Amino acid sequence: MRMPDDGKPDDASAWSVDAKLAIGMALFGSATPISKIVTAAMPVFVGSLLRVALGALVLVPFIARDRREIGKLSRHDWLLILVIALFGMFGFSALMLYGMAMVPGAVGATVMSTTPAVTSAASMIFLGDRPTWRKTTSVVLAVVGVSILQLGQGGEGRGGSLFLGSALVFAAVCCETIYTLIGKRASETVDPVLVAFLAAAIAVPAFIPFAIWQWHDFHPSQVGATAWLALLWYGAGTLALGSWFWYSGVSRAEGAVAAGFMGVMPASALILSYLLLDEPFRLVHLVGFASVFAGVLLVAWESARANG
Repeated sequence: MRMPDDGKPDDASAWSVDAKLAIGMALFGSATPISKIVTAAMPVFVGSLLRVALGALVLVPFIARDRREIGKLSRHDWLLILVIALFGMFGFSALMLYGMAMVPGAVGATVMSTTPAVTSAASMIFLGDRPTWRKTTSVVLAVVGVSILQLGQGGEGRGGSLFLGSALVFAAVCCETIYTLIGKRASETVDPVLVAFLAAAIAVPAFIPFAIWQWHDFHPSQVGATAWLALLWYGAGTLALGSWFWYSGVSRAEGAVAAGFMGVMPASALILSYLLLDEPFRLVHLVGFASVFAGVLLVAWESARANG
């Protein structure tokens, strides 16, 4: 249950917070199939540049009231934001687009669904979080789920590209994990939406040299309306609005409630992969996803227990 400012339960406020959490996770999940549409229509670094530029632009109204806080950021705050820009924006966008060009949407969705388990593992290894059976089992289930996909699709005649693509998407997961862990630290002193805006804005000049390098392969007149809409959504929807909805909800929600919405992201990614990409359903996708999703639920359970 969420508590409004006067300390009394408010059912309308509770519904609003739950809606923001669910929408935020659904928007994050939509990035997986959308990225495949984008990378099929334009070079990776061009698409990545346009994504972060659109994301930063759409976030401007949401951070307008905090603009004076930018001048008050410490050197340590800027260092954390630079790390987020490097890994969470630059690394994630490039690796995700390159990886999704090589794998079916359902496979990419399942690999991306390992994010909670990878984040949990990283917290135990690098931040000294106490291992529990739920955390450990979630990591094992994530590995099992991805392995099922790799073995189950080995007969499709593209095992090499499937493995490489999955590895690149997993590298994007690792970048997202860095964003989550470093972003959590940065958000102790800086509004998380402002962090997302600054990281996206910093990533823009980082992408420009690489986008110029690939520009000769980019022909805007040959990009269809669907791809342009996908790009618009990739920046404005998954990056900007996803960040705003999620962080607006998290700021008003109990940790246990927020953790319960982790499962929305992988479910959104898988369902939208079938709907938007028109890919054939395969049982191995469902089996692999079920294993990973079980791990997501364990992470949510662990987080709920930790937050009371």
